[in-house]
Amino acid sequence: MTSAHADWSENRDYVSPALALRAPGGGAAWLIGRVVLGGLFFISGAEKLLGIDQFAASLVKDGIPDQFALALAWLGAGVETIGGLFIMLGLATSWASLFLIAFTIIAAFIAHRFWEAPPDMRMTQTNHFEKNMMIAAAFCLLYVAGGGPYSLDRWRRLR
Repeated sequence: MTSAHADWSENRDYVSPALALRAPGGGAAWLIGRVVLGGLFFISGAEKLLGIDQFAASLVKDGIPDQFALALAWLGAGVETIGGLFIMLGLATSWASLFLIAFTIIAAFIAHRFWEAPPDMRMTQTNHFEKNMMIAAAFCLLYVAGGGPYSLDRWRRLR
């Protein structure tokens, strides 16, 4: 006799309808959202990797101690690039999302400290900080929902 738990663990659709089927074109929208979000992070991270010294200098300007800036620049740019690629492909989507949630929130607190900004820059920095929080929220949704129907995660699960 099989338990309901075994059925659920083998087929998530057993318990509730797939998220992609809840709206017409849901799978395509999921794919487009993943590719755009991941692609922007991949491009931004690759640009940082290609100009790692400039990125490290910007971290120092934003208050990171000089002795840590280069190592943190490599770490941050690597997480952003690889995480973005994984999100685009839908590969290890939940894990990549966790790393990018952390990256995005940390980046907001390093680069967009609106509470320290001069009055003429306060609104701009507030907007950038809030944008980072919204992006982190999008990664929270990907963490929970996974890569979707058109992802390497699903392909690997179905093999």
